[in-house]
Amino acid sequence: MDFNLYLITDRKGSAGRPLLTVVEEALKGGVTAVQLREKDLPGRDLYEMAIGMRSLTQRYGAKLFINDRIDIALAVDADGVHLGEKSIPPDIARSLLGEEKLIGISCHSAEGVVTAREKGADFITFGPVYFTPSKAAYGEPVGLDSLGEITRIARLPVFAIGGINSSNALEVVSAGAHGIALISAILAADNPRRESETLLALLNSDHRQGQ
Repeated sequence: MDFNLYLITDRKGSAGRPLLTVVEEALKGGVTAVQLREKDLPGRDLYEMAIGMRSLTQRYGAKLFINDRIDIALAVDADGVHLGEKSIPPDIARSLLGEEKLIGISCHSAEGVVTAREKGADFITFGPVYFTPSKAAYGEPVGLDSLGEITRIARLPVFAIGGINSSNALEVVSAGAHGIALISAILAADNPRRESETLLALLNSDHRQGQ
C-alpha cells in the first residue's frame, strides 16, 4: 500500500467551496489517494463528478476510489472501490473489477475485519477511533486499544478513521495503523493544502518510523 493518508470526500463539508477545488488543494499538498464518497448523488450526477475527479487525480498521479459503485468505478477507470460491510462482498467485487484494482472495506468490528481479509480485501478502514459526527451512526468510538487489537489480527493495512486530525494522527499510527482516513480535517480546513502537508509530514516523520 503506497499511501498512508486517505482523503474521503464530502461536498457538503468543504466550507462552501467547490469539492474539486478543495481536493485539488489537498493533492497539491501531497495527498495521493482519494475516495469519492457522495452517497446521496443520483447515478448520473455521481458519474459526472467521478469523471472530473478521475481527471484531477490522474493529473497529480493520485489513486481514485469510488465508494460502493463498481459500475462507476469501471466507467471512469478508477483505481478501485471502497465497500461497506453490507455492500457486495469483496470477492464478487474482485471478479468484476479484476486483479489489478484495489478493494477497501469499512469495518467496525473484529468479525468484519476477519471477513474482509478472508474475502480478499486489500485494506480496511476501522473506526470510529474518536468521536466524529459523520460516524456517530456506527456507535461509540472504539478507542486506541481496540484499534491496536484490530491491527494485530487484520494482516493487511489498516487505516484509522473517525475524528482523526493533526493532533492525534501519531497516536493511531503508534497503535499500529498503517495510515489515516479522514474527511473534515482537510476538506473543512482553511488551507487544505497546508493541512495535507502537515498531516503527511507527521505520518512520514522520523518519529513514526521509530515506532
